[in-house]
Order: sequence, then C-alpha cells, then structure tokens
Amino acid sequence: MDTIFALSSGKPPAAIAVVRLSGPHSRPALDSLAGRVPQPRRVSLVKLRDGEGNILDHALALWLPGPDTVSGEDMAELHLHGGRAVIAAVESALAQLPGMRAAEPGEFTRRAFANGRMDLAEAEGLAELLSAESELQRRLAVELAGGALSAQVGAWLEHVLLLSAELEAQLDFGDEDDVAALDSAFFARIEALAVELANWLARPRTERLREGFRLVIAGPPNAGKSTLFNALLESEAAITSAQAGTTRDVLERPVAFDGVPFSLVDTAGLRGDTEDEIERIGIGRAQAELARADLVLWLGPEGEGPEGAWEIETKLDESGHAAKHAPRHRVSALTGAGVAALKQALVAHARDALPKPGEGALNARQARFVGDAQHALAMVGPGVDALLVAENLRVARAAFDRLTGRASTEDMLDTLFGRFCIGK
Repeated sequence: MDTIFALSSGKPPAAIAVVRLSGPHSRPALDSLAGRVPQPRRVSLVKLRDGEGNILDHALALWLPGPDTVSGEDMAELHLHGGRAVIAAVESALAQLPGMRAAEPGEFTRRAFANGRMDLAEAEGLAELLSAESELQRRLAVELAGGALSAQVGAWLEHVLLLSAELEAQLDFGDEDDVAALDSAFFARIEALAVELANWLARPRTERLREGFRLVIAGPPNAGKSTLFNALLESEAAITSAQAGTTRDVLERPVAFDGVPFSLVDTAGLRGDTEDEIERIGIGRAQAELARADLVLWLGPEGEGPEGAWEIETKLDESGHAAKHAPRHRVSALTGAGVAALKQALVAHARDALPKPGEGALNARQARFVGDAQHALAMVGPGVDALLVAENLRVARAAFDRLTGRASTEDMLDTLFGRFCIGK
C-alpha cells in the first residue's frame, strides 16, 4: 500500500505548516528526511534534508506508530516553517521516496474509516465540522463527529439483535420446555422501537442546518426589500434606488444571527404590468423563491403575501408610508429602528425549525436507512408469521449496518470523502 502525505494545516504562508504522512513507509520516510526516528509520540527538533543532503528546514517531527492513530496506520507529522517554498521543497523530497505519493481529497479520513477508526456516521459528522460556518452548525457537527449518532444506532442495533435472538430461539427450539414463547411484550418492544425511529425521522434534517434557514424578502417594487436586505446583512450587498424594478434577479447571501445560519434572499419586485422582459424573468424567479422559502418577509399590501408570511411594515422614517393594521414587525431599514427586534424574532423562529444540539438529527442518507428499518419494524405485529417477523428484523439490522458503513457502496464513499480537503 502507498504511503500518502499532504499539507494538513491552512493555506500558506503561515507561521507553522503541518505535513502529515500515513502508511507503511512513514517510518523510513521520516528516517530519510530527518536522519533518525524520534521516540514515539514525542516531539523532536530535527534538520530535514533532501536526497542530496541539502537542508530543507529546521522542523519538529512526530512519529506515531499504528494502529493506535487517527488513520489506524503508521503516521508521522512534520511541523515546518510555513513558507510556500519550504512546504514545496519538503513535499518534493517526500514524493521522491519509495512508496510515497500525494494524498487525494479525504484520503486520510477514508483510511480511518477502512481501518475501523471511525464509522460512516462519524465521518459525515467530520465533514460537517469542516464546513461549519455558524455556532449551531459547529455544535451539531461536533456531536456527530464524536460518535453521538453512532452510539444511538448501536443501541438500536443491539435492541434488534436481542429481539432476533429471542425469535430464532423460538423458531429453533420452541418445542423445548426451557424456551419461552413469544408474548405481547415482545411485539410491544418492536412497536416501541418503531415509534422511536419515527420520532427521529420527524426531526429536521441536517441539510437544513448546512444550507441555513431560507428567509425570502418579497413584495412589490419600491417596498424597501433591498434596503431591509442590506440592513439585515449589515452591508451594501444589494443596489437600492427609488426607481422601480432596480432589483432584476435573485440575490442570495449566507449570514448568521446569534450563531443561527440563514440564507437571506432578496427578490425582484412583484407586479404584473411590466413590459420589460428581463424584469418579467426576475419576477418569475422571485415567485419560485417564495415556494422554496422557509419563511417570507412580506413587505407588500397587507394580506396579499403568501400563506404563513410575516407582515412587515417598512419605511417608518418616511411620513405617509404605507401603514399596516397588524404587522408582525415595524422597521426602518434606513435608521435601523426595529431591525434588532426583527433579528431576534427570526432567530427564535429558526431555532424551532432547525436541528437542535443534543437532540440528534439525521441527514438524507441516514434518514433513508432509518426509514427502511422503521418500515420493516412497523410491519411486525402479533398476527404476523414468525418467519416474516424474522425477515423484517433482518432488514432492520441491514439498514443500520448500511447507515454506519458496515455495508456500503464505493460510489457513495467516493462522494462522501470527496467533500474533504486534501490533508484530511
């Protein structure tokens, strides 16, 4: 097997750069560059030299013999000065050594998965952690990467295994005196597990947290949509003008309020009498965004927005502005009046719609397998033939195995680990 190496720290230049090695040639590679192999798991100051004896850098070296490493293999780390030329020289020297090659994206984590150092649910959590941009995303990802979901799936699997063992004993030895017959409590335990899985399936998916709560600002031209968009972002992201139809297309920006991720969308003014073809296209896209929204802030005439929209009264700073009888919020995006209160209300509303740390959440892939297990268990009841009960329990066990990666396809693994950076 090849030994892989990659820069595992941030983009240079930086104060320190960490180059990581993993595989059976890690020890000889470290010996070749440093002239010796330090004591295991002890940092040592070394001089790194290329094949011709030229000094590449004064660095810190760390030798990590497997299998008790993050990848399950022999590993080494080189802590270099973080200049681009230093990193390039060390990587070039490594590439010239026997059995060494540059790592592919996610290859370190994939080896950890292949060597049993983490399961697929933990790997997915690590991928979410690497892409986390808000506090809520980070907290949920830490739980997943730390094995919270894996532990839960393990408990479900153990429960099903115990049920399967009881059933198999009855099928094989039911005519013997010391084997208890299946009773109503057996099926009640299956039903309780099916209900628990259904409750998990009813929770918001992790994709909603990754993408952010989708908040669409809509209304007719000159209602103050882009001004409110800029005020919520606290930047001049959208062009504002008194001229009707200034916004011609959908403008989307990610933002976090109090650690809660949002996808904030500004739209073209909604009206039906324009002769401008480009504006008509923009209006069509705005209407499509209304259908995708988790919540619409409606700045138009009261009662004319989509169902469930929040009525927002804008332009409080202008005398004679279009007042609303019962708006959810009144704001002046120009002066900032009411904007902070609107943000607080949005955070409270979004928290209820997004996965909550400590509660547990599934992504779409995981939910598919939990759904398979739940469906199989829900088909079981006191009147069902024992052989069919055994088959449904087997289906549930197989679904849990696929969720954690005990039974996986290469295409799915390629897709997952391709999300990681090179050094991960």
